[in-house]
Amino acid sequence: MKEPLNQRISDFMAGKGFYIVLFLCVAAIGISGYYLYTSLSAPDEEVPVAGHVQVTVTPPAPEHTLQPQRPSVTARPVPTAAPTAAAKPASTPVPSAVPSAVPPAASSFFTWPVKGDIVHPYSVEALAYDETMGDWRTHEGVDLAAEMGTKVLAASDGSVASVLQDDLMGTTVTLDHGNGLISVYANLSPSPLAEAGDTVKAGDVLGTVGNTAIAESAQVPHLHFAMWKNDLPVDPADYLPQR
Repeated sequence: MKEPLNQRISDFMAGKGFYIVLFLCVAAIGISGYYLYTSLSAPDEEVPVAGHVQVTVTPPAPEHTLQPQRPSVTARPVPTAAPTAAAKPASTPVPSAVPSAVPPAASSFFTWPVKGDIVHPYSVEALAYDETMGDWRTHEGVDLAAEMGTKVLAASDGSVASVLQDDLMGTTVTLDHGNGLISVYANLSPSPLAEAGDTVKAGDVLGTVGNTAIAESAQVPHLHFAMWKNDLPVDPADYLPQR
């Protein structure tokens, strides 16, 4: 009668199994020693890694950069000035009576300032003898003989440019007739009737004949009368009517 399989395996292991196990242990120890010796005696070699390993580094998702926040500014409406009526330019008041700076136009009418003989003629190109100074000199006007106190008339329309006391020619009145023409009345009495700025007509009384001209004191009583055009002396006979 046959023994069961388990019993036969147990009997085998009890008889020969010890040697088999011993062999296997010795073999295992030998293989381990061989590999240990091989690993210690062989130089270090890089053991290639089987296959290529690709490492993909995935960067983290970028964080949103925080921008510095500007303080919010609330727009306020700019106040608009209320519309005002357009300013009207101030009207410049026109003075009722303002002396004109423009000389009056020269008049075409002339008259002799006094009726008398010419005692000293107009002479600017030739020298004439001066009784008072005792020398020969030019004479830029005409001397008209007239009694003391004789009225002296304006030779033409114009305005009184000046009334002054000249050191040599005495009391002198100057008229501006416009267009550069003036007339001069010298050797008047100390208190003439005309005043600077007056407007006169031909024949108006300016004053009276006097004896205030020291430079012509040796002559008979007379009026020294002269005319100038554009600051140059002219012969009064060229403007006054024929005698």
